Amino acid sequence: MAGLVALEAPATSGSNPDVSLLYDINGLADDAPRWFDRTMEFVGEYGILIALVLLVLWCWWGARKRASLDDAASSVAAVVWAPLAAGVAVLVNVPIRSFVERPRPFMDHDGLEVLIKGKTDFSFVSDHATLAMAIGAGLFIAHRKLGLAAIGLAVLEGFCRVFMGVHYPTDVVGGFALGTAVALLLSPLASALLTPLARAVGRASGWVSRLVWAPGAVASAVELPESRDAAEPAEERDLAA
Repeated sequence: MAGLVALEAPATSGSNPDVSLLYDINGLADDAPRWFDRTMEFVGEYGILIALVLLVLWCWWGARKRASLDDAASSVAAVVWAPLAAGVAVLVNVPIRSFVERPRPFMDHDGLEVLIKGKTDFSFVSDHATLAMAIGAGLFIAHRKLGLAAIGLAVLEGFCRVFMGVHYPTDVVGGFALGTAVALLLSPLASALLTPLARAVGRASGWVSRLVWAPGAVASAVELPESRDAAEPAEERDLAA
């Protein structure tokens, strides 16, 4: 669109650092062996998103093992928000892409090594980068270490999209910004809505409650320190007293 010329790609790579970086990163695909390109294609299109889903499931599995239902409900709600944030961010991106109408880089620039065909929709903002970073930022709220791992995967996702020749670097940066903003800014509202729902599920009967709270696993872990204390000699307990 005429009002968004800053996002339009120039014809030459040297006149814009965004396009220059695109050629530098995508040029690695031209020099790499075929098997590596195929691996990056799978990783960038499906692999990282699958890994992020597995991280969410891992975090959810641990979030259930809290000492009380209230703690478990708030933890599970935080984990559930991560994929929901990704979905909301992609929905927000729909009108952004339609408004900006930026073509894919291979439509405006020659000499790019395009690893995946059939991408005819608009380029800004990258859906994959948005999804990945929204999950990463959402998981960081729920679990710092797993969140950092997810953010690292999101950065790799962004690199893959440029490597594959289907996005400009600024498409990726825009996706990172959008995913982070949605996950962090809407987190308080999501917590207020999801935590009571998770608590209600945790109070349900049968296996449904274990979707939120697994108290049996916690009880066995909590009892271990008590059993060690009970095994201490009586003289040591008296001295400690």
